[in-house]
Amino acid sequence: MKEGAMQWVQAVPADFNGVPPQPRSGHTAVRVGRSMVVVFGGLVDKKFLSDIVVFDTENNIWFKPECTGNESDGQVGPCPRAFHVAVAIDCHMFIFSGRFGRKRLGDFWMLDTDIWQWTELSGYGDLPPPRDFAAGAAVGNRKIVMHGGWDGTKWLSDVYILDTMSLEWTQLPITGSSPPPRCGHTATMVEKRLLIFGGRGGGGPIMGDLWALKGLFEEENESPAWTQLKLPGQAPAARCGHTITYGGTQLLVFGGHGTAGWLTRYDIYYNDCIILDRASVQWKRLAVSNEPPPARAYHSMTRIGSRFLLFGGYDGKSTFGDIWWLVPEDDPMAKRALLSPRSRLSAVESTVQTQDSASVDVKETKQEHFTPLGEMRMRLGLSTMAASTAELNIVDESSDTELLALASTLVSRDGDKTTERSILVKALRDYWNNSTAVSIRLCELGPLLRDYHRLICQLQGHSLLEPVGFHHESSNSEMQMHRFYHLKNANQLRMSDIPDLLNEYKQLLYLSSVTSSSEPEQGNHIQLIGDCYKFVSNFSDIIGLVENALLHF
Repeated sequence: MKEGAMQWVQAVPADFNGVPPQPRSGHTAVRVGRSMVVVFGGLVDKKFLSDIVVFDTENNIWFKPECTGNESDGQVGPCPRAFHVAVAIDCHMFIFSGRFGRKRLGDFWMLDTDIWQWTELSGYGDLPPPRDFAAGAAVGNRKIVMHGGWDGTKWLSDVYILDTMSLEWTQLPITGSSPPPRCGHTATMVEKRLLIFGGRGGGGPIMGDLWALKGLFEEENESPAWTQLKLPGQAPAARCGHTITYGGTQLLVFGGHGTAGWLTRYDIYYNDCIILDRASVQWKRLAVSNEPPPARAYHSMTRIGSRFLLFGGYDGKSTFGDIWWLVPEDDPMAKRALLSPRSRLSAVESTVQTQDSASVDVKETKQEHFTPLGEMRMRLGLSTMAASTAELNIVDESSDTELLALASTLVSRDGDKTTERSILVKALRDYWNNSTAVSIRLCELGPLLRDYHRLICQLQGHSLLEPVGFHHESSNSEMQMHRFYHLKNANQLRMSDIPDLLNEYKQLLYLSSVTSSSEPEQGNHIQLIGDCYKFVSNFSDIIGLVENALLHF
């Protein structure tokens, strides 16, 4: 990984030939040989996958090879699965463990990518017990090490070594202290040591510890032993379902799933980039000069030269099918950070709403005030009543009393006593455009969400965004984000939603500013939009007034 800042660039169809993989999480994507990334398995909408999709890095083409070999349950190759271990040695990809439905798997397969032939190796000696969410890595060019996982009743801490020549598994005897049992962690070989980080442990806590295992190479003549590493710097938050990708002298940690909250515990998903710098032996925040992709876990991140390829994942509500590049600032692809407004607002490509998220809509009215933010409002004595209608009531910004009151408070801090509504709105939008997620106060979420709704409607009026919920079935890449458009009020937001909401809002502001500069008469269109929607509900105004009073109490 080069020194200096990196940039995120969302892939576009012109980056590739062929058809990329469908959305999924819990899959694997491993480098095989010099020029292939092999994607296998995964989960989408409770459906387990068994397909192989290959990215040829030299020709920038996705393709599906026609595989032959042993059959499993009437199909060639392994049965569908997710949360398995996949490791490449030379031209061979080895698959072990995983989950299919509620069943933990313990079968063992090898794919020869020279002839695209599957071979089942489950009959060779004693295999490790079935499990999912284990972690594995290649040890040199002959062995594979696997650690931990979940067998359906307990978390595991065992270490197994596979000799790919004899196809024998051996449980590694380890003396001394060991990491707590865990699953959903990562395992990475760094020279002669296996590093494991994070994961979910016994009893359910999510961990952020780092351990090193020695004694994996016979020629080193070392007894296998674990050592916990406590490194200085800005260490990653505790997480599971993340990735660690080798990048020269640095290890890149991205994404993952954790918990947060002080009134009640709730899920949080990450999209941060942290590096373990081997040169300085410390954790560092990777300098990234633009907004990251939506937060996620159980994705894949693969290094291709100086670039990193991110694919898929899950954020608790949606399964992703988008593809992103993380590239150095001097990479020609980095110029795409200055995309046209419509391109910058293109969706998380091929995002699929899962059945779990669909069920939220059914229970929305009954449960929305039981979200962490809703509970916080309730305990602070703020109203948690939902909107009385399924339709969004969108009012022009000049009539949004809560937004104007908040803007007046902001402007008055700078000694400006203006009451010009357009100036107040611009000042508040500029403030939000320069804010970070952690700086957004509870009282700002209601006005922010309504202004997010308002900007989408205004941009749709200019034909710069497609109507919410509309997309071409033939091209998922045209789907718009609008991930929070269906929310009636801020009570339905989760804390982990705030960074993504603010990110989308900033993109909407960018597109709105471009539209304003190209159409001097836009003010007339905005007024027409305000006339087309009903006035915001009284309850929403009351909530805003109470919050503002509480803020200055």
